[in-house]
Amino acid sequence: MDLRKLKTLIDLVAESGIAELEVTEGEDKVRIVKQPGAQGPATTAFAPASGALAVPAPSGAAAGGGGAVLDEPKGLEVKSPMVGTFYRSPGPEAKPFVELGQAVKPGDTLCIIEAMKLLNEIEAEVAGTIKEILVENGQAVEYGQVLFVIV
Repeated sequence: MDLRKLKTLIDLVAESGIAELEVTEGEDKVRIVKQPGAQGPATTAFAPASGALAVPAPSGAAAGGGGAVLDEPKGLEVKSPMVGTFYRSPGPEAKPFVELGQAVKPGDTLCIIEAMKLLNEIEAEVAGTIKEILVENGQAVEYGQVLFVIV
C-alpha cells in the first residue's frame, strides 16, 4: 500500500470522530484504531490479508480529563472481539441466547455480532452466571466494548 495513502488514512482517523478504520487493498490489510479521547495520531497496524492485526493507540496520549470515575463491575468481562452489530438472539422472533441470572458454561453462545454481513457467535469462555448485559439488541458495538459480566 502506498505510504501517502496510508498517511492520508491515519490523518482521516485522527481528525474525524471515527474510532477504527479497516481497509483491504489486494493482499494488504490495514486497520487504524484510535483510543477514545486520545489526542494525537492514531496507531496503525499493517498486515497481509492472511491475518489482521489491531494495535491500539498509545496509552501515553492524554485522555479527556474531568470525567466521572465509574465503578468497575465485579466478575469476568466479556468484550467484543470486533466492531459490528450486537444481537442477543439468532433471529427477530427467537428467544435470547442468555438472560440475566442464567448459568453458562464454556462454549455456550452468548450473542451474535454481525460484521461485514458475517454472523459471529460469541461464546462463554468460563462457567458462571450472567450478572450484567451491557448492550441493547441491535446496538452497534466497538472492538473491546464490554458486552456481558459473568460471575
